[in-house]
Amino acid sequence: MPETVRLNDADNVVIALCDIARGETPANVPVPLLSEVAHGHKIASAPIAAGSNVVRYGQIIGYAKSDIVPGEHVHVHNLGMSEHTQDYAFASNNTPLPPISDARTFMGFHREDGRVGTRNYLGIVTTVNCSGSVARFIAEAAKRTGLVDEFGNVDGIVPIVHGTGCGMSGRDEGYATLFRTLSGYSQHPNFAGILLIGLGCEVMQIPDLVGNRKIRSDGNFRYMTIQQTGGTRRTIDAGLKELREMAAIANEATRKPAPVSELMVGMQCGGSDGYSGITANPALGYASDLLVRHGGTTILSETPEIYGAEHLLTRRAQTSEVGRKLIDRITWWEEYTARNGGEMNNNPSPGNKRGGLTTILEKSLGAVAKGGTAPLAEIYKFAEPVDKKGFVFMDSPGYDPCSVTGQVASGSNIIVFTTGRGSVSGYKPTPCIKLATNSEMYERMSEDMDINCGDIVSQGISIEEKGREIFESFIRVASGEHTRSEDLGFGGEEFVPWQMGAVM
Repeated sequence: MPETVRLNDADNVVIALCDIARGETPANVPVPLLSEVAHGHKIASAPIAAGSNVVRYGQIIGYAKSDIVPGEHVHVHNLGMSEHTQDYAFASNNTPLPPISDARTFMGFHREDGRVGTRNYLGIVTTVNCSGSVARFIAEAAKRTGLVDEFGNVDGIVPIVHGTGCGMSGRDEGYATLFRTLSGYSQHPNFAGILLIGLGCEVMQIPDLVGNRKIRSDGNFRYMTIQQTGGTRRTIDAGLKELREMAAIANEATRKPAPVSELMVGMQCGGSDGYSGITANPALGYASDLLVRHGGTTILSETPEIYGAEHLLTRRAQTSEVGRKLIDRITWWEEYTARNGGEMNNNPSPGNKRGGLTTILEKSLGAVAKGGTAPLAEIYKFAEPVDKKGFVFMDSPGYDPCSVTGQVASGSNIIVFTTGRGSVSGYKPTPCIKLATNSEMYERMSEDMDINCGDIVSQGISIEEKGREIFESFIRVASGEHTRSEDLGFGGEEFVPWQMGAVM
């Protein structure tokens, strides 16, 4: 294994692939190191004058806060955030990927609206925090009484509870975002039926959510309020009765062949490190391209974590209009963080920095690699239904559970999550595949990780080979193979709607 890697000929830093001691002279560095450098961190390979650009991936990741000499560790002490100006070159590099005619299939649950689920859950969706405990009581009672065990094709009952739904405006952006989120979960293809529970007096009213439309085309949808039903115990009893009837309907669903074009994969990264942009993220990008070439859909999100790399996406926009929609979201985020006393460079997190990342520009360039090379087909708001095939972007915070919540609400039937520091989470009703960026963490947290991408560095596995391995995992998991997070029971706490606006 080489000691360092230079990612682009234009780079003036290299990345340490192992811990390197002071005084050693590793490959790609012309002089001995001035201090010990941990794996995943940056080393200057050429002189960088104070105020000059520091370059990784062939892109600017910040400026030198002082003169940096070859062999010096480059990190928070001498690398700062530079001005954020880019040439967007809208739709200048959007050549479609060649389609793959060799059709692949997975075994999924076909729904009446034409979509295909990868799981067959029943959901208890709450309109407000006040109905959250009762929703959990119903799910616990169903488990305690063995209701799910009676129906072998039902994967389980998932209470979708949250901390909002009241004490909010009924007509602002925050309300619209929560409305889209709850509607998206209620119609998700991984749910075979939905029981919607409210308190009765909240801002997010059940009649508004249900409206005059048929919220589920299969009709396996029931709703009630605790106040109208007669309190906690009566609502639990009524909920169990409804769930039994719904489970009988859901149990009739069986897995049948479906084209992989029906897969919609939400792509996330969290607990990133210096390896993320070298191993797992570009490998996932290759898998994303494979799925797009098969006619499927992949969703990139976490708008604050593409900040500084959005010019790479605007070039790939199918049209200039799509590219400008992305910049509109970037501008919104700059204004949003400013009015709330934040800044776009509040990332990377302390854990990211320990892993070798320094500025949001550097982190974003690695994060964007998850999106592969396919043209950017469309930009969506948080939890907005994704109605186009191909590679798309959904606006969201960088906070992982919240971002995934939006992707699931938008229709993702698989989540893929890359991590370098280690992440433990799951996202029912959607299975989550965890990709480790480095072999050390994979071995330490092997019970939580599904695929090791660290062998790209440690064993010379190619990005293409690892990308094909990830793509094949899409098909196996979509067909029913459990992920590590499913085996561990994750997914009951990670529903996190994006809360914005005044709490009143």
